[in-house]
Amino acid sequence: MIDPRITPANGRVAASFLQGEIEAKSFVEGEIKQCSAAAADIVGKPNGRRTSQLIYGDLFHVLEERAGYAFGQSVTDGYCGYVRLDLLDTAQDATHWVASPQTHLYPGANMKLMTLGALYFASEVAVESAEGTWSKLASGMYVPSSHLLPINTRLNDPVDVADLFLGTPYLWGGSTRYGLDCSGLVQVAWRACGRDCPRDSDMQEAEIGRPLNQDETPKRGDLVFWKGHVGLVTAPNRLLHANAFHMSVAYEPLDVAIERIEGAGGGPVTSMKRPG
Repeated sequence: MIDPRITPANGRVAASFLQGEIEAKSFVEGEIKQCSAAAADIVGKPNGRRTSQLIYGDLFHVLEERAGYAFGQSVTDGYCGYVRLDLLDTAQDATHWVASPQTHLYPGANMKLMTLGALYFASEVAVESAEGTWSKLASGMYVPSSHLLPINTRLNDPVDVADLFLGTPYLWGGSTRYGLDCSGLVQVAWRACGRDCPRDSDMQEAEIGRPLNQDETPKRGDLVFWKGHVGLVTAPNRLLHANAFHMSVAYEPLDVAIERIEGAGGGPVTSMKRPG
């Protein structure tokens, strides 16, 4: 069965590699563009509900431009949908990525200047030059060099990364310090460690790791899944997750979370998995 979330087709157009597999009015090669905003919502239809997000520097394979929106597919995780055209621009090579939960954009190399925006964790940028402790981006903006890492550098522990987002507000479909959801938190943490990770919790459950045996105690880095929810184990009875009960990224005893979620109608744990 074709999953529309990761199938670059909308009935009118489809990616050329799908020709012969699905029906569409036209098959196109498309064009790679880049997110030029701090964050850009991916929506299920023009003016529709957020299902995911691009962040600055993310590449988007555009297949169709229509009514102010681009239909296409995220190059990072294969997620499909519509993105506002004015939030996309010509793709450029990145040299660094933002390794702090958020950084500010300055018009010059001076922290006392009024900021002109922000960039979020994992945003990919092109550094044009260094001025002392500052990096000048190709956009002309400046960010503290201490907030950046070289593009090929990756972190080691997804739990440490997820902990950076403690207290971040819950936001359905969100992927940034401004707000994120349960699977967004897991994906951000894995991405920073150089690991592929699908967007939604059911995809993550299907693709990541192996199920724990009944006699195995959950340990740091394991994932706990419910229907429509996921959290990261940080210790044998400790869970870190973005959740709608706290409306934020929060720590919670694992046994308490299991009892609370089932009691609220969210059902039992569907699996505990250990990433390879």
